[in-house]
Amino acid sequence: MNDEQDQKAVEKVYSRLTDLLNHGEEILYIAVQKKPLVNLFPDCVALTNKRILFFTPANLGLTLKFVDFVWKDIIDVATKEELIGAVFSIKTIKGAEMCVDYLPKVQARKLYQYAQERKEEEREARRLRDLEEKRAESGSLQFENPATIAAFQATPPVQPVAPVTPPVAQEEPKADELTEKLKKLRMLFDKGLISQEEYNHKKLELLNDL
Repeated sequence: MNDEQDQKAVEKVYSRLTDLLNHGEEILYIAVQKKPLVNLFPDCVALTNKRILFFTPANLGLTLKFVDFVWKDIIDVATKEELIGAVFSIKTIKGAEMCVDYLPKVQARKLYQYAQERKEEEREARRLRDLEEKRAESGSLQFENPATIAAFQATPPVQPVAPVTPPVAQEEPKADELTEKLKKLRMLFDKGLISQEEYNHKKLELLNDL
C-alpha cells in the first residue's frame, strides 16, 4: 500500500489470492488500475514468486475473474508510460499477450522491476536445469558404454593400463551419486517440500563439489 493502491481493491484481490496460493508461493506485489473518470471496478495485477495473475471484477464487483501465467512460460514483460498512467503487458512462449492500462506509473514501474527480477531468477533456474540434464546424460553415457572407456584406456600402448584404471573407476560412483542426489533434490522440489531458492542453492552446492 506504499504506492497509493486502492485499498478496497487490494483487499478483495488479496483475499481471493490467498485462496489460490500453492505451497511455497508468496505474494510479491499488487498493482491496481486507476481510470481517469470512473474507477469503480478497477483491474488488478498480482505478482507472486511463481506466477503473475490478472484480476478483473465481474457482476458489479461482487466476483473476481482471473487468468494466471507461470514465470517459466513468460518470455517478455514491458511497461509503457502514457499521458495518463502506464500500460503493463506480458507475452508468453505460446504467443498469448495480456495487459492492463491506466496503472499509476509508480505501480507499473514496481511491476516491471519485480517481473524482471523473477525472469532473471527463472533464467538462472533454467540454466541450472539444463546443466543438471547434461550432467545426468554425461553420467549415463559412462555407465552405458563401458567398451568406449576401455578403448580409451587402451589407446596409449606405451603406458601401463593399471595406473590409468583406478581414477576412471573412482569417477563412476561419484557421477552416479551426484545424479541420484540431483534426482532426489528435484523430486523434493516437485513435491513442494523445498522452495525454489532452497532447490537452486542445494543444487549449486552439489555441482560445485565436482
